Amino acid sequence: AMVQKALAAAETLDKEGVSAEVLDLRTISPLDKEAILKSVEKTGRAIILHEATLTGGVGGEIAAIIADEGFDYLNAPIKRVAAPDCPIPFSPVLEQAWVPNEEKVIAAVKQVV
Repeated sequence: AMVQKALAAAETLDKEGVSAEVLDLRTISPLDKEAILKSVEKTGRAIILHEATLTGGVGGEIAAIIADEGFDYLNAPIKRVAAPDCPIPFSPVLEQAWVPNEEKVIAAVKQVV
């Protein structure tokens, strides 16, 4: 679900003249550290999008890998786009507000370009 949102954000950003690479890791175990680090080296930036909460989510582990092994490649701080640290709402309207969306991804990208 997050890949489609990332691709939609990349398409919108492209229309605004901002190129964004989307990396679909597919699995978190094993985690493709080589692909992550190659992307950071290529772009100089990292925006990590995942559906889990910000605290305790896999994005923190990905950020740690980048900080430990790819820090010298970074031209801007690592940004994470994730769900808020609260229970998932039952209401469909509230759930849609809880889940990371295209607008949140675009806002994160604009903070690092």
